[in-house]
Amino acid sequence: MEDDYSNGDINVETSKADRSVWLMKCPPIVSKAWQSSAASASVDSPPVAKVVVSLDLLQPDDSSALQFTMEMAGSEVVNMPKSYSLNMSKDFVPMGVFSESSTQGRSAMEGKVEHKFDMKPHHANIEEYRKMCRERTNKSMVKNRQIQVINNDRGVHMRPMPGMMGLITSTSKDKKKPAPVKGNDMKRTRRDRGELEDIMFKLFENQPNWTLKQLVQETDQPAQFLKEILNELCIYNKRGTNQGTYELKPEYKKSVEDTGAEP
Repeated sequence: MEDDYSNGDINVETSKADRSVWLMKCPPIVSKAWQSSAASASVDSPPVAKVVVSLDLLQPDDSSALQFTMEMAGSEVVNMPKSYSLNMSKDFVPMGVFSESSTQGRSAMEGKVEHKFDMKPHHANIEEYRKMCRERTNKSMVKNRQIQVINNDRGVHMRPMPGMMGLITSTSKDKKKPAPVKGNDMKRTRRDRGELEDIMFKLFENQPNWTLKQLVQETDQPAQFLKEILNELCIYNKRGTNQGTYELKPEYKKSVEDTGAEP
């Protein structure tokens, strides 16, 4: 189909609208590895990964018996897990996949989402994943300090001008101190998602239960951004002695505990 830009209308190619596609949520390190492979891809480039489907031959019609595993074809990232479990979910809002050509500006519907998957490191590779998380945590805790050289070595902008000393002394007593800016009024800048996950693991290693308010103060991150990560990594306690707090999911909690036990 051709686009009609004269009257502002844009036509969408729908020849592939009925094609079934999979929607997969993957860890940031996998996404970066695939983007790097796509940037250097050629016609003869090998596949970046393969999906292995296991089924029960005694119950071939039972979709719940299906198990999906993804194996990475190869990666230059050190300690990156090579095998991942794909947890399939069918309870999601119907969605479609669209694409747009950057050169021609044409839009097309590539298909409709049939299955949704959450990608997690396979239990066989959990040791590699722990080592990678420790390395990222240690790297994120290192603060790079910078020194800026002032070209004006006479310090004109840093010392008070003549007559300002008395003015500052006389008015400082009468002038009220400005009210401190509340934490909610400050604009918080989002960290890199992988870096923030490492900091969260470190915090939960020191203390098993945290409230959202405490984590906002510790990480200095927007509350909504923290909630997105907490929903992936943690369980929210709605009742009991730890009501209103978050704690790591069992698979991540075991990883953090084993990491803390190592010398």
